[in-house]
Parts: sequence; structure tokens; C-alpha cells
Amino acid sequence: MIKLTHIGPSGRGRMVDVSEKKDTKRVAVARGKVLLNRETLLLIKEGGIGKGDVLGVAQTAGIMAAKQTGQLIPMCHPLFLTGVDIDFTISEEEGAVGIEARVSTLGKTGVEMEALTAVSVAALTIYDMCKAVDKDMVIAEIYLQEKTGGKSGHYRRK
Repeated sequence: MIKLTHIGPSGRGRMVDVSEKKDTKRVAVARGKVLLNRETLLLIKEGGIGKGDVLGVAQTAGIMAAKQTGQLIPMCHPLFLTGVDIDFTISEEEGAVGIEARVSTLGKTGVEMEALTAVSVAALTIYDMCKAVDKDMVIAEIYLQEKTGGKSGHYRRK
């Protein structure tokens, strides 16, 4: 039976004590996308959104969010991140902006939540910057693609 580590003996949530864990290099990659109409995609590519450089602002927002994850998600540890990188791919065929965040640290706990938070906030930022011209946008398929480090080792989504 799987035991949830964030549930204490009383049945209530808790922040897991990681003080006995060893520091290891940990990396997590998360992905997601924003589906939008083709005209909006063209405006993003050409710099025609009135609020400015959509992907540049979304990249900065995602990095800032990764650094604040411990303040946003109640049971997450505040972490010293050693790297955050966010990349975007534009798919005209799909009508989507793909988002990938890679987050790394050297520490006692993983950075999956930081990578997922970075993708989520980058997607929300794209939505915010484009909502004046496209109310039909959809934020979709945010997931953990891969993680390395720690006791559980390497994981890669199939």
C-alpha cells in the first residue's frame, strides 16, 4: 500500500522532515501548452500584442514563480534553486504555444513542484497578455516529463 508522506499520524497534512536525507543534484522537467487561435499566434510571433513581448514576459514570470513555489504550495519546502530555464515552441499546425520548464537544485528534496509551477504561471501569463484578443484560449496538459535525483531515482514519462 502506498503511504502518503504529507499525511501525519493524526491524518492531517504536514511538511515532511527531510533533514536526514542526503543532498543530491535534482532536476525536473515539466511541460504544458496554451491553445489559441491562429491570429493570436501570429500576433505573438510578430510582437503585435499590445502588452508587449508575450514569451519574454511569460519566461520571466515562470522563473519568478519557480522561485516562489514554497510560498504558494503549503507543504513545499522553500528551496535554493541552482537553475531555471523555460523554453517555448510555437506550433502553427496545432495552434499552440508549448512550454517546457527545467528546474535544478542541489538539495534534500526534488524540484517537480517548482517545474510544474513555472509552466503553470508561464501559461497563465500568456493567457493574461493575450486575453484582449482571444477569449477562447485553453491552458492544457501540464505534466511532469522527467525528474532525476533523490532516493526514487530517475523518472521519465512514457
